[in-house]
Amino acid sequence: MSSTASTSLSSPASPAAGRTVVVTGASGRLGAALAQHLAAQGHAVAVHYRSEGSRAAAEAVVERINAMSPPGGRARAFQADLSREADAERLMREVADLLGPPDTLINNAGVYCEKRFHDLTADDFWEGLHSTVGAAFFAIRAALPHLRASGRGRIVSVGDSLCDQPGFAEPAFSYYVGKTGVWMMTKTLAPLEAPHGVTINIVSPGMLGDSLGLQPLREMPAGRFATPADIAAAIDFFLSAAAAYMTGNNLIVAGGFNVAPLQKSILEQAGYVREAESAPTSAARPSDAQESPAP
Repeated sequence: MSSTASTSLSSPASPAAGRTVVVTGASGRLGAALAQHLAAQGHAVAVHYRSEGSRAAAEAVVERINAMSPPGGRARAFQADLSREADAERLMREVADLLGPPDTLINNAGVYCEKRFHDLTADDFWEGLHSTVGAAFFAIRAALPHLRASGRGRIVSVGDSLCDQPGFAEPAFSYYVGKTGVWMMTKTLAPLEAPHGVTINIVSPGMLGDSLGLQPLREMPAGRFATPADIAAAIDFFLSAAAAYMTGNNLIVAGGFNVAPLQKSILEQAGYVREAESAPTSAARPSDAQESPAP
């Protein structure tokens, strides 16, 4: 072991306070919960929303954050269509001007379209990609100069519990293709940004209680759905000093959902397997079958 290496094992697993965090897709559901959680940890939080229709919800998240007791309570809402490079660059400039240079990016944005594969329009398909891997791509590129300059840059993207094992993905085909792309981008960028002190990881939730396309509770090996607190805890870890040497990782928070034999139930839900017409578990061999009585 090098004489300069530390042998201390006391690195805190809680995130260092005082970060400036951009949370994309933070006007509702998981994104809003993550924004509020991170603010409660003492971070300044940029609550991103995409369109005018989400402005009121984003501002409500900001109001809840700013009403927190110390150390929480510092947030602003920022609008940007992250499928556009110019919008992503403007977002990071505005965050730097109004909250301080961002040193942390949480890529949470994504549009889940439940349409079947053959029912997807061209717009549906591109929205699934633009809102996931496209948004993460432009947000990361715009944020990187700030993250590098901070000396402690962190990128944590929200994936999906099956994004690292692509396979059958219907409905919401383009959303899942996009989330798999986010995982590929994480693996690609992690070694490229490590020399700049930026870590890039992904947290992949299983089914949350308010997930679209929710599977039955009986399919959850842990006996419950994931909660925003479960996802926030994983993100906290990646923001902590304890994870400073971890990059290019996918932390799956799914209670075993990603490894359970669920393929049949997913196919049934998608309409490709009809239980009423399923084959018997074992077929009689011709030599075992009773002969019909002679006429």
